[in-house]
Amino acid sequence: MNNDLVLLEIQDRVGLLTLNHPEKRNALSREMLLALKAKLESIQDNDAVGVVILKANGPVFSSGHDLRELVDKPYKDHADLFALCSEVMQLIQRMPQPVIAQVQGLATAAGCQLVATCDLAVASDNAQFATPGVKIGLFCTTPGVALARAVSQKKTMEMLLTGNPISAAEAERAGLINRVVQQEHLGPETMTLARHIALASAEIVAIGKAAFYEQINLSCSEAYEAAGKVMAENAIAEDAQEGIKAFLEKRKPEWKSHKRAVGSPPGTGL
Repeated sequence: MNNDLVLLEIQDRVGLLTLNHPEKRNALSREMLLALKAKLESIQDNDAVGVVILKANGPVFSSGHDLRELVDKPYKDHADLFALCSEVMQLIQRMPQPVIAQVQGLATAAGCQLVATCDLAVASDNAQFATPGVKIGLFCTTPGVALARAVSQKKTMEMLLTGNPISAAEAERAGLINRVVQQEHLGPETMTLARHIALASAEIVAIGKAAFYEQINLSCSEAYEAAGKVMAENAIAEDAQEGIKAFLEKRKPEWKSHKRAVGSPPGTGL
């Protein structure tokens, strides 16, 4: 496995993950997915990383699966590849740190799925998003899982059935991304968002992220029951008590979860 397919740098509690195969439009090949999985797993237990930015080198964020891996292969090979992709997508949502997609250029098929899977997304004004599999006889069914959980069913079906790309502005209106910025401001704007999130207690952010995905597909009453239990557990957490007391005492909180990360030098790779 070529670990250089995905680069990792840590800056001020922000982990920068970069898809690094621009000559292949950052296709999510089996090798790329394995490299991304390994990097994500190395980050999730790292107290020095509070937020992750997932970005890409080159003009294309990701063109999705490498279609050459889908030619003249048995069912098991296809099933294993799509299972690996699904595993990576679920890992992004299970890991304690929020993951922000930083998108330039095209994000298509599984690349669009990757954006929809991330907790947040910032895109340049030249970005486009599509699930074009229907045009080549391979319906984007697995990308549709993530897409339908990020935007409305009607918009998801339009994208899946037509395969036509939508602009960054339309993606923002649909709820697929959080904001659109000029290309030259994409990196700084995404980093500003990440650093703002990183100011919060890593312990509390992890609790909140896990609870959000737990309740999102429950009925309203079930969601309130689950959320109430999490809130009660959250309230007795050390960082919660510190935060409440700091607010009442009109001072800045000193997060215990951040102190545990002291000693991990910024800018280190894994």
